[in-house]
Amino acid sequence: MAETVMPAVGDNPAPSSTRSERTGWYFYDWAMSAFSTTVITVFLGPFLTTVAKLAAGCELGAESCSGYVYPLGIKVAPGSYFAYLVSLSVFLTVFVLPVVGAVADRTTHKKRLLAAAAFTGAAATVGMLFVTGDRYLLGGALFLVANIAFGAGVVVYNSFLPQLGGPDDRDGISSRGWALGYLGGGLLLALNLVAVTMLGEDGNDQRTLDLARWSIVSAGLWWAVFTLVPLRWLREHPTATALAARGGNVLTDGFRQLGRTLRQIKAYPLTLYFLLAFLVYNDGIQTVIALASQYGTEELRLGQSTLIVTILLVQFLAFGGALLLGALARRIGAWKTVLLSLVLWTGVILAAFRLPAEAPVPFMVLGAAIGLVLGGSQALSRSLFSQLIPAGREGEYYGFYEISDKGTSWLGPLAFGLVFQLTNSYRVGLVSLLIFFVVGFVLLLAVPMRRAIVAAGNTPPKVL
Repeated sequence: MAETVMPAVGDNPAPSSTRSERTGWYFYDWAMSAFSTTVITVFLGPFLTTVAKLAAGCELGAESCSGYVYPLGIKVAPGSYFAYLVSLSVFLTVFVLPVVGAVADRTTHKKRLLAAAAFTGAAATVGMLFVTGDRYLLGGALFLVANIAFGAGVVVYNSFLPQLGGPDDRDGISSRGWALGYLGGGLLLALNLVAVTMLGEDGNDQRTLDLARWSIVSAGLWWAVFTLVPLRWLREHPTATALAARGGNVLTDGFRQLGRTLRQIKAYPLTLYFLLAFLVYNDGIQTVIALASQYGTEELRLGQSTLIVTILLVQFLAFGGALLLGALARRIGAWKTVLLSLVLWTGVILAAFRLPAEAPVPFMVLGAAIGLVLGGSQALSRSLFSQLIPAGREGEYYGFYEISDKGTSWLGPLAFGLVFQLTNSYRVGLVSLLIFFVVGFVLLLAVPMRRAIVAAGNTPPKVL
């Protein structure tokens, strides 16, 4: 008999969900995490940086490049190109994701919206196959489409969470989803590691570039294929808002509803305060994820295989770390566990600044430390935020949330890129990220979580 999560007891009971339905939800994390890991974390930063260097007139494999590229007439150092692209993608998502969330709240066919976002992002990722030579503009455009579609898919995906379990169940559900995502992303990365190791040739930079391109394409295919699992197993849970809107135009009605939410959101100041804290500290986390491989390649002068092994180590340890911090949250509460993780993140940045160049082992040890705190801090932040959302507004609020979630941070990459362009030092750029973890910790510490949950009209979990 299928295990069932029973409805929560309180003012806003969650509908029951079956084990197969929750497993289907977990599998979207398995599917999309290939994009986070193989594309964002490992291959795309160095790949687009190399393509931008070629466009700037530098030779393939050159350690330094004094040229510039000029997208839309703007002078950009090739080493800053990817960081600026990440920031631009987030600027665009500010306008896209809240609208996607409002539409998700008002549709009775949320799975179709999930499919549209996932397959659009996967197609743009597969399109990287055509980014050859010096086509850095094509690569940048495809990344923008893929990353925005990725964010849109996560908004819809996250909006299912409050409908899968009650307040005391969501930390566990969220942690298991995140853990399975790291496992799936790690498995594809392991396959790419085998391919790079077996097919790569020392001194053949063109072969390395081609292998990176095909690894990126593989992530798009993985994303598309495994998205079929949640589309098959997830059930629709139309909210009262969606049922009331049935028969109308979900897009135009979604815009109107978003306008009403923006006017009314000040009625939930504590929810906004939590969101501000999350935007700050998660910006630091996402910048570390997005730019770690570029830091390892350009500053520490580590080989591609070392980077992939390290990120693979992060992935599999993050699987255990997400479950471990999820278990810790059951004992001391998710809020306290996230605060603890931010202290550990501060230590990670300080250690990364002192890493010696051309030393793979210390880099791998630091990667192991990242893995232990990465998954849990993200999974528990997601479940904490689900407690602060007024019933029926899950999509809209997760739209705001996702603006700074998985790989779509903007202040961190912007600060990193600007500091690099001014100092030509990735280490100095890394130090600029400390402020995000310190300020984020202080802001989160100041949130009265239990009062915030009650103010949103929800029932608090027993332990916070």
